[in-house]
Amino acid sequence: MAFLFRSKTRSDLAKTAKELLPRLQDSPISPKVEDDLAKALSQIKLILQGTQETESSPDQVHQLVNSIIDEDLLYSLARSIPLLPFESRKDVQSIFSHVIRYKPSTTSSPYPPAVSYMINAKPEVLIELCKGYEQRESAMPCGVILREALRHEDVAVTILYDQPSKDGRSINIEDIDLNAKQSGEGVFWRFFDWVDRGAFEISTDAFTTFRELLTKHKRIVANYLMVNFDMFFAKYNKTLMQSNSYVTKRQSIKLLGEILLDRANYNVMNVYVDRGEHLKLCMNLLKDDRKMVQYEGFHVFKVFVANPKKSIAVQKILINNRERLLKFLPVFLEDREDDDEQFKDEKSFLIRQIKLMPPVPVEPA
Repeated sequence: MAFLFRSKTRSDLAKTAKELLPRLQDSPISPKVEDDLAKALSQIKLILQGTQETESSPDQVHQLVNSIIDEDLLYSLARSIPLLPFESRKDVQSIFSHVIRYKPSTTSSPYPPAVSYMINAKPEVLIELCKGYEQRESAMPCGVILREALRHEDVAVTILYDQPSKDGRSINIEDIDLNAKQSGEGVFWRFFDWVDRGAFEISTDAFTTFRELLTKHKRIVANYLMVNFDMFFAKYNKTLMQSNSYVTKRQSIKLLGEILLDRANYNVMNVYVDRGEHLKLCMNLLKDDRKMVQYEGFHVFKVFVANPKKSIAVQKILINNRERLLKFLPVFLEDREDDDEQFKDEKSFLIRQIKLMPPVPVEPA
């Protein structure tokens, strides 16, 4: 395979690609620039992954990855993805994936070199990849790259705790206070709009990454949700749970149920189900015109009813609506009962719990 790269060293390839990327901003774009850049990116990809006939050379891969990091090429690539032709976008996605996974046996760091670089030296790479959801062309390749990177906890921390600064630089991982409330202006909070208002393919991919951020690294997320509880769930309930998009609404209700029922989020669940306005929202979901929204809403509603320490506010709502609920629940989604024994049992349990509630609210033990 070495004959493919005699004309340029590994460092030359990274440098050439970086020098060509800004010229994609030219109007009109020179076909020669696009062609030269496509060749450079294709060669970088081949060195990293090899070909069907020839395996990649460990020495060449090591040199090239170091060169990509030294040249700050990942940042330039992240910013340029929406400007690239389709095949070059695929090559960049492949380059990122290989570089993120590459970890030499000699390293003592728990992270691959490229991940350490993005976390400690250039978190702007991760922020730019998130911003890829602002354009259709870059949404899916950026999403694939982000989910590869999100296997590492500190990548999630970098995105969750991103805060804009006057100099435009992202916050350094060492300066992040995990117990500080967020302003809501960081890149993570833009996922709500990307999921709710983006074109279908953007929304779908953004939700997949959003879900990964909220479920992959449980310890970090549980603390994050508690510290930012009011702002997060106000936005989640308003933007996603009441979205005009059926897919977004259904997925968001299902994700909420998963979050609340995860043992790592026990404290989050207790605070969520303590609030009467949250119960009202879930009860409205039970009356939605679409059965799958009703079904996912049921799995959130059951957490309120099953809670042995219901707040006064929650008790009042359930007691005031007891008769209506006892008429409504027995016929609720009856057609599912033959094929879903668990749903049938859970529904029966909730009916019993509502029947057994006292006539007036009592202070929880």
